[in-house]
Amino acid sequence: MPNPGVLYPKLTVIGCGLIGGSVIRAARQHGVVGEITVADASEAHRARVTELGIAEHVTGDIAEAVKDADLVVIATPVLSVPELARVVIPAMKPGATLTDVGSTKGNVAEAFRAQDLSKIFAIPGHPIAGTEQSGPDAGFAELFENRWTILTPFESEDDHYAAAVAKLSAFWRAFGAQVELMDDKHHDLVLAVVSHLPHLIAYTIVGSAADLENVTENEVIKYSASGFRDFTRIAASDPTMWRDIFVANKDAVLEMLGRFTEDLQAMSRAIRWGDADTLHAHFTRTRAIRRGIVAAGQESAEPNFGRDRGKH
Repeated sequence: MPNPGVLYPKLTVIGCGLIGGSVIRAARQHGVVGEITVADASEAHRARVTELGIAEHVTGDIAEAVKDADLVVIATPVLSVPELARVVIPAMKPGATLTDVGSTKGNVAEAFRAQDLSKIFAIPGHPIAGTEQSGPDAGFAELFENRWTILTPFESEDDHYAAAVAKLSAFWRAFGAQVELMDDKHHDLVLAVVSHLPHLIAYTIVGSAADLENVTENEVIKYSASGFRDFTRIAASDPTMWRDIFVANKDAVLEMLGRFTEDLQAMSRAIRWGDADTLHAHFTRTRAIRRGIVAAGQESAEPNFGRDRGKH
């Protein structure tokens, strides 16, 4: 899409991991911000950000980092958001926009609403993009291209709030992302299906394989076919982030886990009774879903997830 020009003269990103670092690099590459400030609790991360030269200002003082920002992006694990909101929101200047990149939105909306939002525009958000990498070096500007970013704005009849949502949408679209507006509760249910449950399954399968006493670790690694190997890619994701996601979105995850357990039991019965027709029909239906994902441009049909770069 055409470059919209500078949307936010001053951007502050709190937390410079994969997503925060990618937001910084994409914002810089597409020219939608002026100055960039990074706030990070990790001294090592701050030192690395300084070495990389991807921000004009780097600090561990959150309140200082956000006071002049036009856009503040919280890019830390979701359970840290309530405490950050208590520090960030009172320190922001009137008319500034606050958003986040967390994979759960109900708890973020609650944390934002617990503060006085009368002077700023708070718009929870979630770019559905990522890799198993983490840290300041993991980010890259192309991460959001052809991916969805979901914004879950609060109900409001204020034209100024609507304009802030439109500007934040333009910010993400400048990176090549597709933007959708959604209710935060609905977001959490959808993500429980498409992201949270698959990660839980991946972590469990990899853990089960490691626990099998009659299979050595070397055999698991040596004989990993593509199925198990692909699960290990997902299970390599940041453990702190995923711990927080499952705690924050427990209701939706447990609901989907119950449904999955019932479906798994049905497959177990079909295998036990040699019900080939049921198995074939199920596999045919799910294969069509995979083809639909590829056709929608959300994945490549190439082997190994189509990832020919280490970052993907």
